[in-house]
Amino acid sequence: MTVPKPTGARGHVLVAYASKMGGTAGIAATVAEELRARGVSADVMSAADVHDVEGYGTVVLGSALYIRRWRPDAVRFLKRHARALRDRDVWLFQSGPCGQDAVDPDQPEPANVARLRRSIDARPPVTFGGVLDPATARGFLARRMASGELAGDFRDPERIRRWAAGIGAAVNAVHPSGQ
Repeated sequence: MTVPKPTGARGHVLVAYASKMGGTAGIAATVAEELRARGVSADVMSAADVHDVEGYGTVVLGSALYIRRWRPDAVRFLKRHARALRDRDVWLFQSGPCGQDAVDPDQPEPANVARLRRSIDARPPVTFGGVLDPATARGFLARRMASGELAGDFRDPERIRRWAAGIGAAVNAVHPSGQ
């Protein structure tokens, strides 16, 4: 287990996300729920709505993965807050594989994300299955994919909760009282 960066910042966690159709937002909500169940204070926000990361000792950032790319709001978040993120414990996730690909969801991180991640010394992103709902699919490609075997909810709530529990344990190891 990696020990969080010793920033002196409070044990408050920001869970930010960039989502196109709501699946990644749902994962972010599950992460925050699990953190709170472990006594960790957590806020959930769209990455586009985060103006600064002050007051957070840990940041979790997730992005939907489309055609091997992160959503622009997530990439902008990493660039905009790079200096502050270097002093925080940063955990990343990406979501997107559907159908058979969701059984073994590990996907390589996009090259631009890998460069930004290394520059802030964050962990590599973990990959979770995604959601492709025919009723909410937007855009030609998404609608076409949602009409076949890729349609469905391929997120694994227990796997997401286990991952979030690891974050909670790391936060609690450094900030036992949540402070």
